[in-house]
Amino acid sequence: MEALKEKILREGIVLSDSVLKVDSFLNHQIDAHLMMEIGKEFANLFKSEGITKILTIESSGIAPSVMTGLMLNVPVVFARKRKSLTLAGDLLTSQVHSFTKNETNEISVSQKYLLEGDRVLIIDDFLANGQAALGLADIVAQANAEIVGFGIVIEKSFQEGGQMLRNKGYRVESLAEVQSLQNGQVQFINRKVEELA
Repeated sequence: MEALKEKILREGIVLSDSVLKVDSFLNHQIDAHLMMEIGKEFANLFKSEGITKILTIESSGIAPSVMTGLMLNVPVVFARKRKSLTLAGDLLTSQVHSFTKNETNEISVSQKYLLEGDRVLIIDDFLANGQAALGLADIVAQANAEIVGFGIVIEKSFQEGGQMLRNKGYRVESLAEVQSLQNGQVQFINRKVEELA
């Protein structure tokens, strides 16, 4: 998705060889127009899958998920990272380690929002080591629902998460695949270095 790649090149900040900061449009401040285009793209990619629910994890996956849910006319469920007084009763839970924050959280979804037989599209902002994706997949399995695929806004292809999910047989659609962040430069898969200047 060229608009997303151009936005990353213009506003993304490379913090290290493994960390890309995109908080000006995705993780802190949200570019609503870009999120709508991302939602349209995911909806187009997965429109024939009979999706009944979209599942994401708080908080950065919510914006692209909501826009995709709007396009597909399906509910969006997000796994919570923190306990809440209102989140009680029958919960589906899994442990997720955050690469960026270097912490492990228990994520939770109420069983009443993810049902047996649901066809679930999992959406997230980043795919790096794949721990969030595996945690969400675990929750879907606990619900006896089916994963139709993963929609990823930005995949760091130099980390193992994407390949791991594909090796498990999952369909993974990433809108921007970052090949490298070395030397402070974002390089995409299938893009020449001179195009990034």
